[in-house]
Amino acid sequence: MLHLLESLSKWVIVISLAVLLITFLSKDDLPDPTIYDLDRLTDPKQKKTFRSPFSVETGGQSYKINPEFSYQLEGVVVSYHDADALNDIYHHDSWEDFLNVRDLCVIWGENIGSGVYQEMSFRNDTWTCWFSWTDAETGSRFKGEQLSNNHILTDDIELKRFLMSAEIGDHIRLEGLLAEYENPSNGFNRGTSTVRTDRGNGACETIYLERFEIVQKANKRIRSVYHTAKWILIISLGLFVILFFITPVKKPRF
Repeated sequence: MLHLLESLSKWVIVISLAVLLITFLSKDDLPDPTIYDLDRLTDPKQKKTFRSPFSVETGGQSYKINPEFSYQLEGVVVSYHDADALNDIYHHDSWEDFLNVRDLCVIWGENIGSGVYQEMSFRNDTWTCWFSWTDAETGSRFKGEQLSNNHILTDDIELKRFLMSAEIGDHIRLEGLLAEYENPSNGFNRGTSTVRTDRGNGACETIYLERFEIVQKANKRIRSVYHTAKWILIISLGLFVILFFITPVKKPRF
């Protein structure tokens, strides 16, 4: 019986690994524009705010927030970067910035309606969203003013949990403050863009987050299969290791 279970666990490992690899390659594909509510994916709403500067504490550091505008954004996530990523040597180590927990690169408007994003590539590094296309015609259809890379600030555990659950292709909605912030203890300071038409260094929006919602998840079925296969693989690997040590060795026949 133990030998049968050991053999069965091997097959489960092989099958679940294959499913995991296949779904991994497709779970972050950007969906067709027809799945989105285009009436909601309009330009961000920005109003001057008279909120006074305030301080927050997180990660053992104290930060001063200087609000400039109230801000509402609905968009589709095309790329992101987490500040605690292994390849990020700046946020936590160099800057002691534990407030900017994630960058979200999002698009909206005609960039969604035209479907041009499906012919493009997007990626984030530590503080920049990069995008590219393979031909001039695609580039001419893309609206640079309908993309933003957003430095998201939060010291709220629940808001962070919602924020970190956003994935590529998700339609998200957020509210907050476009703000400058600083860490007085080490002199770190970061401002914010207040227009959507700028480019290069300083063009990112810095948002102190007050509300966050995932309006629509992308690729739900594929992602569900991916996560199921991942847990089946973990469990079957554990079972195989246990069976390896407790299953009697078959005696050779002469």
